[in-house]
Amino acid sequence: MQQEVLKAFRFTLDPRPAQVEVLLRHAGAARWAFNHALGMKVAAHKEWRSQVQALVDQEVPEAEARRRVKVPVPSKPQIQKHLNLIKGDSRKGDLPEGALGPERPCPWWHEVNTHAFQSAFIDADRAWQNWLGFVAGKRAGRAVGYPRFKKKGRCRDAFRLHHDVKRPGIRPVGYRRLRLPTVGEVRLHDSAKRLVRLLDRGRAQVQSVTVSRGGHRWYASVLCKVVVELPGKPTKAQAQRGTVGVDLGVKYLAALSQPLDANVPESRFVDNPRHLVRAEKQLAKAQRTLSRTQKGSARRHKARCRVGRLHHEVAVRRATVLHAMTKQLASRFSAVAVEDLHVAGMTRSARGTVEAPGTRVRQKAGLNRAILDAAPGEVRRQLIYKTRWYGSKLAVLDRWFPSSKTCSACGWQNPRLTLADRTFHCGGCGLSTDRDENAARNIARHAVVADDSPVAPGRGETQNARGAPNPAGLKARRQGASKREGTGPPGTVPPQRSNPLTLPDPHGQQPAKHP
Repeated sequence: MQQEVLKAFRFTLDPRPAQVEVLLRHAGAARWAFNHALGMKVAAHKEWRSQVQALVDQEVPEAEARRRVKVPVPSKPQIQKHLNLIKGDSRKGDLPEGALGPERPCPWWHEVNTHAFQSAFIDADRAWQNWLGFVAGKRAGRAVGYPRFKKKGRCRDAFRLHHDVKRPGIRPVGYRRLRLPTVGEVRLHDSAKRLVRLLDRGRAQVQSVTVSRGGHRWYASVLCKVVVELPGKPTKAQAQRGTVGVDLGVKYLAALSQPLDANVPESRFVDNPRHLVRAEKQLAKAQRTLSRTQKGSARRHKARCRVGRLHHEVAVRRATVLHAMTKQLASRFSAVAVEDLHVAGMTRSARGTVEAPGTRVRQKAGLNRAILDAAPGEVRRQLIYKTRWYGSKLAVLDRWFPSSKTCSACGWQNPRLTLADRTFHCGGCGLSTDRDENAARNIARHAVVADDSPVAPGRGETQNARGAPNPAGLKARRQGASKREGTGPPGTVPPQRSNPLTLPDPHGQQPAKHP
């Protein structure tokens, strides 16, 4: 069926040196505009707090004082209107003293596109609303702190431009150039043939473009409304393969319940490339060089760029592998089953506190790096939308199900299985198999198909890849317990007994009981 969706086309830019200066100027303008808008919001919030405190000092109850004080926080329209009144103009020379202040801000505003300011104001509004939503307990996901100002050299260089869709200023010129308002035509490192053909056929409409810098590269993400054909059901080949269980881990990037390629049995296990481990020596050398430089020097800037470039290359390699794997899973099977992993809890530090210090802290830190390098949350995020693209379904297994400790054949459990045990030996039916493969089979059997649409209706939010619960308020800084098998709420199986689970039998027979 045909459906209009928002889709981003990402291109690598190859700008000239003069265009790089223009891009940096726009990124700096967006950063300044965000800080300006946030500063006005923070000032209004401080005024509200001071008035509340004044009433509290007069022995007014704090709850009553909060209800009585009303200080509006300016939003994008008010901020933009105020800036238009006070901003200077470098083309007109000096302004008379005291006209609208001794010094007018951003006299260079005419050198950049106005949408760089407007999009930054929108981002500041969104950051403020995200914090308010978390304080009120209406926002799902991890804790959202008080909005912070962006600092040059630490925040990501990026800006967003919009245009009039009836008179498009953002458009590809041929297959190898992209026109950006105020910036001009920028050469692309790759081809825009796919986007150009969709535009020529009237199946796509450019909405905006986000230009960002990662490492030594500039990227352009063109957001379009695209009319796509979303399959309503799996293909015949997908239906024949059925459901595949995916056990994400560190030893293997993914262990599958059935081979990824039916003709290659070895494809049951997807090797973990360990991108960060491969780049450790180069990163260590580059970081040592950076630590020996003097702050503010040109040599330090060069060394910092070197470290950023290495980290960016690792991120690009990781994204390439994950996108290739998730596409094959979503396009070759009718359903993809994964675990509801709590990655934030799994990678929490083991340092403990001063009163109760942790143990094996360095080993846990190495495990945390390995888990984050495998990026299990990113795998699930990609599967959420790719399963819709290719007509398959996404099934999610309950976080507390002991998939590694349960026999995939008879349901017998081994509660004493440790991470060092790489082979699962069943005490009931005698099955002996790799523990990750056994877990993948359990995931494929017991996972429940999730909602068809990843986007929630109305104003609700989507569930993120970590499956985080909705926090109750400011005190909900910590997420729920991580995925640790056998530590969840008591189920049908006692923790020290090896009774089988009640598993559905495909032949309709009752499961056998083992002593």
